[in-house]
Amino acid sequence: MRLLPVVLLSFAILPALAEEPSVDQIMARVAENQARAQDMRRAYVYNQKVVARFHRSGGKLAREEKFEYVVTPTPSGIEKKLAHFEGKFDRHGQLVSYDDPEKEVTGADIDGDLIKSMVEDMTGDKESKDGLAHDLFPLTAKEQAKYIYTLEGKEAYRGRQIYRVSFRPKPHTDDADWKGEALIDAAECQPVVVTTGVAWHIPMAVKVLLGTNIKGLGFTVTYEKFDNGLWFPVSYGGEFHVRAVFFYARNMSISMVNSGFTRAKVSTNIAYDMSKQ
Repeated sequence: MRLLPVVLLSFAILPALAEEPSVDQIMARVAENQARAQDMRRAYVYNQKVVARFHRSGGKLAREEKFEYVVTPTPSGIEKKLAHFEGKFDRHGQLVSYDDPEKEVTGADIDGDLIKSMVEDMTGDKESKDGLAHDLFPLTAKEQAKYIYTLEGKEAYRGRQIYRVSFRPKPHTDDADWKGEALIDAAECQPVVVTTGVAWHIPMAVKVLLGTNIKGLGFTVTYEKFDNGLWFPVSYGGEFHVRAVFFYARNMSISMVNSGFTRAKVSTNIAYDMSKQ
């Protein structure tokens, strides 16, 4: 008769275990929620701050640019209006300031063109509703098709239960560049934090012949849930080292913060305290 309580307990536990979704089911819901979140973001105007920095190998600042935008949704994506800009670059050991991102700075090096391209490529996807290029973080259905996902476990994170999911490119997939980890809210299947690192390596022949290498390339994005159920990326950033054609080497970083969310047609403000980040 001692066996009966054990058997009954087993039958009680099995349904609970069966309720846990598979990683495929989790990521399918994430993809659905990503599409739904894009639609919800159409209703919001918000502020965006972007900071890009290039440091020389010795740690000295080579160039820095700070942008502040007002981001407005459009039928096809977003429109970003520059509200404020500050820039500075190193000229013969002295930092020179400038206030026009389009102005050609006499005597500057190639950092200007590179930092502009980095900001546009990494924060300026106008077809999205948040500026992030979707191929940086494989969460949409289209991007998920290129990756293998593994459920690493379930745990508590900031007072909520999350699934910890790792991902890597499927074999022989040319345009899948990232490996990394996503923390997925267990109750709502929404991303909370996604961290990526580049999944490929520059061939040794390229390093030797062209003197080109990239180290530490990767990004992290953090999402926040607001009272109306909208999940929005509130912070994003990455840092990496680039060496090119022997004579050029920079430690590059970029960060983005979204805040001040306001309904585009309804006078409702969603306050978000960025000091918590």
